[in-house]
Amino acid sequence: MTRNIIITGAAGNLGSAVVEKFKREGYKVIALLNPGMDEEVEEADDSYEVDVTNEESVTEFVREYQLQYQDVDALALLVGGFATGSIEETSQEDLEKMIQLNFFSAFHLVKGFLPVMKKQNKGTLLFVGARPAIQLEDASWALAYAMSKGMVMNLAEIVAGMTKDTSIRSHVFVPSIIDTPPNRESMPDSDFSKWVRPDEIAEAMHYAVNNHALRNMTFKLYGEV
Repeated sequence: MTRNIIITGAAGNLGSAVVEKFKREGYKVIALLNPGMDEEVEEADDSYEVDVTNEESVTEFVREYQLQYQDVDALALLVGGFATGSIEETSQEDLEKMIQLNFFSAFHLVKGFLPVMKKQNKGTLLFVGARPAIQLEDASWALAYAMSKGMVMNLAEIVAGMTKDTSIRSHVFVPSIIDTPPNRESMPDSDFSKWVRPDEIAEAMHYAVNNHALRNMTFKLYGEV
């Protein structure tokens, strides 16, 4: 039986690890890539260039996906971005940028595929939160980031309530610092062994998708930081 997973941000550091894990476990991987960025994910079974922050672009993809694949087993919402800035340093433009990148990139896909999942009465939504959105004392230095990720986590909770009598599940994954080349470059004096690795997050996502007893969990993947 074919199991389909859609992965946004599939060419990123986390996305690549998630693609590799689910592909290895026998899933058909549909990768979403940034338009015009010349990205490629060799392990994906299929790929589409979709601006996930744009409602029309996502609506078109949802329509095309249903023609090609019908069912969807999981949707990994990995597109996002980070920015620092206190409330004094944060402009409306900064806030709107973070909301567009972190929240709307998830919202449009959830809005598009929730009717599909309801019709098939199955599906797992994988959201990425952020520790400052939970520990608000840490949000003061990254206000726009924390607020936008808080919206993502609220969306996951709302969807969980909407689908409580179905087989649709929503899980949130909250990493601390992820061990990626850009993070190592920006924090060269850190102890990288204490950071959470992309493959560890991918393992947690696969575990959540394939354990149907788990409903609407928040996975705090903090490593030793």
